[in-house]
Amino acid sequence: MLKPNDFVITVATANGSGSQSSNNILVRSLFRMGLPVGGKNLFPSNIQGLPTWFTMRVNGDGYTARKKFADIVVAMNPVTAVEDLKLVRPGGFVLLSSDIKIPEGASRTDVIVVPIPFREIVGPVSDSVKLRKLLMNMIYVGVLAELLKIPDEFMDETIQHQFGSKSSVIETNKKAIAAGRVYAQQNLAALNFPFRAEARLGQNKGKVLIDGNTASAMGLVFGGCTFVSWYPITPSSSVVEAFIEIADEFRVKDGKRDYAVVQAEDELAAIGMVVGAGWAGARAVTATSGPGVSLMAEAAGLAYYAEIPSVIWDVQRVGPSTGLPTRTMQGDLLAAYYLSHGDTKHVVLLPGSAQECFEFGQTALDLAEELQTLVIVLSDLDLGMNLHIAPKFAYPTKPIKRGKVLSKEQLEERGGFQRYKDVDGDGIGYRTITGMGHANGAYFTRGTGHDEAAGYSEKPDVYKNNVDRLSRKFLTAALKVPPPFIDQKQGNKVGLISYGSSSDAMTEARAMLKSHGLDTSHLVLRALPFTAHVEEFLKSHQRVYVVEQNRDGQLATIMRSELPQYWNKCFSVLHYDGLPLDAESVFDQVSGREKTWM
Repeated sequence: MLKPNDFVITVATANGSGSQSSNNILVRSLFRMGLPVGGKNLFPSNIQGLPTWFTMRVNGDGYTARKKFADIVVAMNPVTAVEDLKLVRPGGFVLLSSDIKIPEGASRTDVIVVPIPFREIVGPVSDSVKLRKLLMNMIYVGVLAELLKIPDEFMDETIQHQFGSKSSVIETNKKAIAAGRVYAQQNLAALNFPFRAEARLGQNKGKVLIDGNTASAMGLVFGGCTFVSWYPITPSSSVVEAFIEIADEFRVKDGKRDYAVVQAEDELAAIGMVVGAGWAGARAVTATSGPGVSLMAEAAGLAYYAEIPSVIWDVQRVGPSTGLPTRTMQGDLLAAYYLSHGDTKHVVLLPGSAQECFEFGQTALDLAEELQTLVIVLSDLDLGMNLHIAPKFAYPTKPIKRGKVLSKEQLEERGGFQRYKDVDGDGIGYRTITGMGHANGAYFTRGTGHDEAAGYSEKPDVYKNNVDRLSRKFLTAALKVPPPFIDQKQGNKVGLISYGSSSDAMTEARAMLKSHGLDTSHLVLRALPFTAHVEEFLKSHQRVYVVEQNRDGQLATIMRSELPQYWNKCFSVLHYDGLPLDAESVFDQVSGREKTWM
């Protein structure tokens, strides 16, 4: 039976073999056909030679989260071939390079193994031995294109887009794909291949296929970021690399840039530069990952206590220590929320899609200035470096929010101001920006104990009043951060709470649970501190499962700390092997726990 638009392909190759271009051509061609598709790259933390896997999922219902097993595995790497056989589900297909010999006893009888002589097929395509090694990847693209019945027109458009004006490269790659097609036509027609990619023209109109780091960079550019400092670290480096590329195109006038990017000597310097730039009035960001966040703790406390607008964009990876640098996790939530010594709590934004990565660019900068504090954005490797479908980003129409910045005229009317005085009852003082040109605008910026007028003080009551005001400011933050998305039906006893890149898997998991008789409500958290919606959600359900990608249930820990009256109805659903969350894992844990209540 034909299965249109419902399949998972995993391609197993070696890092540095050139497969990334081939895989992108395949996944982007499927996108051009109007299909819901996602692409996930599982790559090693070295430069070249170790195994890498790329998974594409097409699903007519729009589910693009990772699945535990593939329908089709393309096995090109002899080092991992035996393990790659285990990646395909029973009844699935393995397109195995005929150069690879599976040891006796390691083969599977419940899958269809199709040996393909990739090396022979690519021979006539090029005279260059080096080029033939790269073009072998295009051979499997051609074979899959023929088996899935992907029309040439979509492949050609994608190749043209990917290689631009490089006509010789375009023609060589087309030739390799054509060779793969011909081989499949002549040798695999009797395979009874059940999977098909059927075009849905126009279904992806107005949408883009993009990784979250590029979307984040776009959001920061259009959100008014004027200063970026960074120390390169996987998986956040491409945020700044994309920022530079986009800003060079859109933020240069008459040969002059209206922004600055500085590669610092380390993460301590990077966050120090951001705090300095924020104090001077720039909208300033640094991009990093977990190890960098650890090093930024002291300066984070300075930004909090001296009340300086700053943003850290943390693309999370697996820890502790160096951990798994090229795997994904949501392991930095507690660290980010309480980053630094003493009593600190930071505003944390939790984008769950490429669209939100874009939107939160301006949101983070606005909140940092409105609240005069550090804002930390927690993306992760899965969201940041993998391909996701998103609506085309609209040019921002909301005005930039700079918060309580006094002008010369306002200072003249007031006759002065006290930098750390709460005039309005929201915990936020008024500030001036250095160089404003009025003597009454001067003040000391204090990371030490200080009074309302920014004077040095070690008096106990002065210190207590100051940190109590910072607590009031945090209550104000709860009124300004993005509220959660909530899908709730009256009468549902079970609720699910998730955040960040878990969203795709959660949508599918809820459908699976419903098909087995369990209708659930869902709250997608988008920020800390909690808004009132979170307590209301907990109050209105008998049991709430908190789904997160870490070992210790970090969000559940915060919930139990701040909403302890609901601790006995909250249960953790955890996934922390470094792979993106899959719906089956959520379904298994929730349904397993629910059986105890029946």
